[in-house]
Amino acid sequence: MHIIDNKRLKISPQVAALIGTVVTLIGGFFLSYNYIQEKKVIAYDYMANTFYNGKEIVNITENEEVYSQVENNLPDVISNDYIGYLSIPKINLKKGFLDLRSSENDVEKNILVVNGSTYPDVSKGNLILAGHSGTGWKAFFNDLYKLNINDELYVSYKGKKYTYKITNIYKQEKVGTVAIYRDYEKTTLTLITCTNFDSKTQTIYISELVSVVDE
Repeated sequence: MHIIDNKRLKISPQVAALIGTVVTLIGGFFLSYNYIQEKKVIAYDYMANTFYNGKEIVNITENEEVYSQVENNLPDVISNDYIGYLSIPKINLKKGFLDLRSSENDVEKNILVVNGSTYPDVSKGNLILAGHSGTGWKAFFNDLYKLNINDELYVSYKGKKYTYKITNIYKQEKVGTVAIYRDYEKTTLTLITCTNFDSKTQTIYISELVSVVDE
């Protein structure tokens, strides 16, 4: 015959107090972590604004009717073929980009050439590229978080190879626009993507042109 013990498990006051303390500590950790992360984003933005005299505000959208703030001598015929390539050997990335007027210049399909961009052959201009991070085939910029200051990026465009070196990396809140802090006396390349493991912020990578050679 089986005997069933109907006594309920009792937790001592000491154990209950310990459990309560652990739960409180965990809750406090997550609250303080979120607070610190928010302050870090504000600090990044402040430091970037301190070291750079001006900034560009760009909208991160799929396509708009307004294209570039600077004339790029764009051809009359809009091509849906790649006009250039971004290469980052450190993260094994090589991906083409399109004429910013192309219907395929869409962050859901390709790396997006952001409105307000200039192409690499424009002196003191800024090529701005945006891409998804995360999972899936279109997460072209998923590994950008592995990049550091002084890492090199390459752009192939019109038979020339442009070499850039990263000079600044910072985060901003995702609000539909991005403030780009750069040296207006330099020709630059800006990469924008969502911050890994942080759905509330985006990370901006500023790089400056260091050399141009024929391919």
